[in-house]
Amino acid sequence: MKYKICMAFFFASLLSVNVFADNYPRNYNIDVQHYKFELKLSDSSDQINGTTTITVKFKKDGITEFRLDLVNKSLANKGKGMEVESVYSNGLKTPFKHENDALLIYLNTASEKDKLVDFIIKYKGIPAGGLKIGPNKYGERCFFNENWPNNTRHWLPTIDHPYDKATCEFIVTAPSKYKVVSNGLLMEESQIDAVNTLTHWKQSVPIASWLFVLGVAEFAVQEVDQFKGKSIQTWVYPKDREAGFKDFSSPTKSVLEFYSNYIGPFAYEKLANIQSPSVSGGMETASAIFYAENLVTGEKSDRLRNVVIHEIAHQWFGNAVTETSWDDAWLSEGFATYFTLLFQESQYGHDEYIDGIKKARKYVIDNYAKDSTFSIVDNRTAETGPVTSGITYQKGAWVLHMLRDRMGTENFKKAIQAYYAKYMNSNATTDNFIAEMEAVVNENLKPFFKQWLNNPYILKIGGDWAYDTKTKEIKVNLRQTQTSNYVFDVPLEVAIYASGNNTPIIKRFNVHDKEAGFTIPNSDQPAFIVIDPRNVLLADFNFKQKIK
Repeated sequence: MKYKICMAFFFASLLSVNVFADNYPRNYNIDVQHYKFELKLSDSSDQINGTTTITVKFKKDGITEFRLDLVNKSLANKGKGMEVESVYSNGLKTPFKHENDALLIYLNTASEKDKLVDFIIKYKGIPAGGLKIGPNKYGERCFFNENWPNNTRHWLPTIDHPYDKATCEFIVTAPSKYKVVSNGLLMEESQIDAVNTLTHWKQSVPIASWLFVLGVAEFAVQEVDQFKGKSIQTWVYPKDREAGFKDFSSPTKSVLEFYSNYIGPFAYEKLANIQSPSVSGGMETASAIFYAENLVTGEKSDRLRNVVIHEIAHQWFGNAVTETSWDDAWLSEGFATYFTLLFQESQYGHDEYIDGIKKARKYVIDNYAKDSTFSIVDNRTAETGPVTSGITYQKGAWVLHMLRDRMGTENFKKAIQAYYAKYMNSNATTDNFIAEMEAVVNENLKPFFKQWLNNPYILKIGGDWAYDTKTKEIKVNLRQTQTSNYVFDVPLEVAIYASGNNTPIIKRFNVHDKEAGFTIPNSDQPAFIVIDPRNVLLADFNFKQKIK
């Protein structure tokens, strides 16, 4: 999902763990309150005809123009893209300029502070991206979006960046053989002429534009259950009706219950699981989640189960609490990955959790060997390149795993709840998150986060141990063997096992130099010693008994 920096940002970075560097042209003088998207779709052409009404709140007097993202029709896009026909406001035609994939709207009258103004944009075109129109795996025509991270601009005029969140509604006219699914609640479904049906969905909870969702296909639909009065639904292709209804029968409700209890209330009006050809795994679009069409098999696979858990976790992290900048995409992906593990621990046992965290560690170590430059938090913007990698997911999850161990389970949970309550349906930065963690434990956690989030290096620990029969002591020698000059400052545990005893004595050391030696009094020769026995440190270990 993911990723310039001026001198002001550089100096700010000296004072802050988070560097706010994404270069999207923000306009803090306006706040979009609501989008109403009216779309006409047909089977005779891939052209969409759109009318978007945008309700804008002006935050100061005297604003005379504002900018939206909307991709132009162009030769570079092989004739695809959008053409704006008109813009109206207060019943008057409003001047505009649409070029370089930006729609500039010039106000007829300068703004008044706190006033809400509607702007009606009429446009048409064949999307060059964002909304995918074509066959599903059965060759059946359908329409599904894939907005991540900034592809909404290909088919909808929006502020296509997570910093601005708004409520939305979709009013879609399409051939009557199709069913339409979108964010929020179904307001209307009406046959309006001999061949077309109008479907109206409306969501009253603000979200970032990449979370807008539209799926138009021949669907089989099941009302699976209710969660606190909110509908749980399954939408799959008719040919996959039996398999899809089986696959999505669980664990959605238990996942909603767990996250609601652990984090805070579920923000949205429904939860729909939707089969789609537009994604390769899952996409956490708010209240209506897309899953890769080939994941639907009727086998209730662990793969699909885990994708469901992950995408539902995003309804809290990424959707309800949204990163302010692409620099902080780990607040979405690292969190969803870790909270998937937390649910698995609760539902399937601690061994499942440890197995997942071990796999995540292996992934991080293996991928560091392929790319040794990727930091979780860095200067990234979706305008120029990727904003995530697998490291964002797996190392991000490890940061939270280590944090929970450092803070303690109950303090971690308390801090997560405080963070969610403060930023629900809003935006947050890494610094905001750190502040909520620090408030609970009354401790400076910035060095911890800076060490793990802002540098790309992987800790490697080599060492050995030996037992001195004369002094009755275990001598442990440790070395940080990473090739970089970076020296980690970490707590490290060793477990000492006596012969015939499966319960170890665990000793904890602080390792903050390249080399360290420790002496542990012990009356007998240990059978063996295990480093990091609880799997709580992200490191590549090479530790063994020293043979004299």
